Amino acid sequence: MNIDWSSLPFGYFKTDYNVRCYFRNGEWGELEISSSEHINVHMAATALHYGQEAFEGMKVFRGIDGKARILRWEENAKRIRRSAEGIMMEPVPTEKFKEAIFKVIHLNKKYIPPYGTGAALYLRPLLIGSGPQVGVKPADEYLFVVFVAPVGPYFYKNGFKPVKIQLVRDYDRTAPHGTGHIKVGGNYAASLIAANRAVVEGYSSVLFIDSKENKYIDEAGPANFFGIKGNTYVTPDSETILPSIINMSLRQLAEDMGMKVERRPVLIEELEEFEEAGACGTAAVITPIGVIHDRETGKTYKFGEEGKAGPVSEKLYKKLTAIQHGEEPDPYGWTTVIEGV
Repeated sequence: MNIDWSSLPFGYFKTDYNVRCYFRNGEWGELEISSSEHINVHMAATALHYGQEAFEGMKVFRGIDGKARILRWEENAKRIRRSAEGIMMEPVPTEKFKEAIFKVIHLNKKYIPPYGTGAALYLRPLLIGSGPQVGVKPADEYLFVVFVAPVGPYFYKNGFKPVKIQLVRDYDRTAPHGTGHIKVGGNYAASLIAANRAVVEGYSSVLFIDSKENKYIDEAGPANFFGIKGNTYVTPDSETILPSIINMSLRQLAEDMGMKVERRPVLIEELEEFEEAGACGTAAVITPIGVIHDRETGKTYKFGEEGKAGPVSEKLYKKLTAIQHGEEPDPYGWTTVIEGV
């Protein structure tokens, strides 16, 4: 196996095995190991017709001590359960979730990138309605799959550098009382046109605003938004925002650094008051934002020195990644060492 770990994109990469498990006749079956990249799905499966689909994203890092670690997997297990319940799928039991992710890591341990390469092993747990229905109702059969791929950074390819993103007002990612707070495919499908247009127009991602009043910051594309104002870490709070496990961790680390943390509605105009801005999530950890351009009004918001990440964002990023790589103590027990890999 000859992989240039330091040049990996964030994308699909064929590995040796995935694991699968079916919910049939009212109960979950045993894990199945497969080397196939394909799944057989009934043409009337609810995932294809009515959007019964949810997923997670997780990363395994090889640490400075050679050990492999995964961050807060229990929170991912809770979130995929909430997602399942939100669209009436059968939730995956925590023990089944744990068994599946640790099994797939062991089966593909040779794909865990070495320490210091900037790469990680990405896990994608996926839950779909596999049972057939023609009427609009939940399936009676579900398929849980976990596959993995070694990946590089999500946004930045040349170091921890700020990106430009585009604020949009003509597309909504989710609706009030909808599915914005859970991790289901429909939210991402709704974001594709605006996100792709932003990339075509020279931006790394898109910043959505709330779809009810059109005046508050919502999601930063596939990630949560945060801003730094003085000694305060500010992140939007809304029922249409997916609760990020990375954001949850950063809020705790910010408090540890003596910062005030505010999770609340954030007006668009408040962007002028932030010294730093960023997007955070499993795929990117933290992506510093240097510029936000409002596509409709033409107004541009700039943060920090051009081409340089802000000091607070950089400190938070280094702290969390140091915990993930075993370089610093893990006072909250967030990481789990995966034995035998």
